[in-house]
Amino acid sequence: MKRYKTLLFDVDDTLLDFKAAENYALQKLFNEHNVVLTDDIKHFYQKMNQKLWSSFEKGEIKREELLHTRFSILFKKVGLTLNGVHLDNLYRQYLEESAVLIDGAKLLLQKLAKQYDLYVVTNGVARTQFIRLNNSELTTYFKDIFVSEEVGYQKPMKEFFNHVFEKIPHHSADKTLIIGDSLTSDIQGGINAGIDTCWFNPKGPMNVTHNPTYEIHRLQTLENMLLTPNSTKETPTTHSVLTF
Repeated sequence: MKRYKTLLFDVDDTLLDFKAAENYALQKLFNEHNVVLTDDIKHFYQKMNQKLWSSFEKGEIKREELLHTRFSILFKKVGLTLNGVHLDNLYRQYLEESAVLIDGAKLLLQKLAKQYDLYVVTNGVARTQFIRLNNSELTTYFKDIFVSEEVGYQKPMKEFFNHVFEKIPHHSADKTLIIGDSLTSDIQGGINAGIDTCWFNPKGPMNVTHNPTYEIHRLQTLENMLLTPNSTKETPTTHSVLTF
């Protein structure tokens, strides 16, 4: 295994359970407006939201367009015409109340922080991400936190990573590993930046579009990979699925 020095961590669905937070926030938002949140409506929102975030990652739309239109579209689906900015503010307020950890995340960071330099790289709204990280008590393990809103670019843009690397003292690309659940932002971002990538894939969907350096299905595997002496072997030259 290659000897790394710098580890870049995504947040949502890598360290924090975003789906749990999203479900909580959506339910409270719909309760606030006396509307029943059905599975069909939730599926409609998730599909629309994913499409908007994909457009944002590609630089096709601005962050404000994403945040200010998605909920007006969603509530129009249930027959209500409401202010999208107000709805998004409410949603973020509720989202900030939830900081459910991915199983093993805190213990992993506690151990890794003793031997590696840890950083957060996340797309999203800075206030929301900082509050959720603080509430989850993870902030202390990171030397710095980079949020796309503050950087001015988003993953997977190379410009985002250029900014990150400029802020990391004595940064070395060949000693840097990014860990995240998104093929399109984390893995593609790492590829664009010329660093190794680790795809966190807990649900095991098939990947036919990207070639991460490593693939793991649980965070414990990352601990074994980076902290177990027997795993410090030469880095594989092709995509390796690690299950130990």
